[in-house]
Amino acid sequence: MRLQQYFDNIGIMELKNACNCLAALGHETRLVIFRLLVEAGPQGLNASVIANRLELPAATLSFHLAHLRRTGLIFGRKEGRFICYMANYAQMDSLIVFMTGNCCQGAPCLPKTAASTKSKSHDARSRARTVGDINR
Repeated sequence: MRLQQYFDNIGIMELKNACNCLAALGHETRLVIFRLLVEAGPQGLNASVIANRLELPAATLSFHLAHLRRTGLIFGRKEGRFICYMANYAQMDSLIVFMTGNCCQGAPCLPKTAASTKSKSHDARSRARTVGDINR
């Protein structure tokens, strides 16, 4: 009985963590910030670069970055006077696994997910339009 209770607790924590991550990404600005950091790769981006690219005031960006950090989707590394933010790819991967873990009883059924891992480039005009639209 005690072992079953342990697994139930793990399941609840996983669900709560997934809910927190999805809620954070459910805000348009945070989703655009996260996608920008995913695109930037492991080296990440300085906060001022993010603010300039997305045309966000520093206080607004700081609020959204803090929210993403609390969920574990991003982390920051101090570099002198600045903070460089990076996507937490392990957390992103865990969220994807959580969302698709029991899909179609294990049968491959997600062609768009498989295709996105093969594609290394995206339409730059589409990205620019998406990023530019958040402040309109």
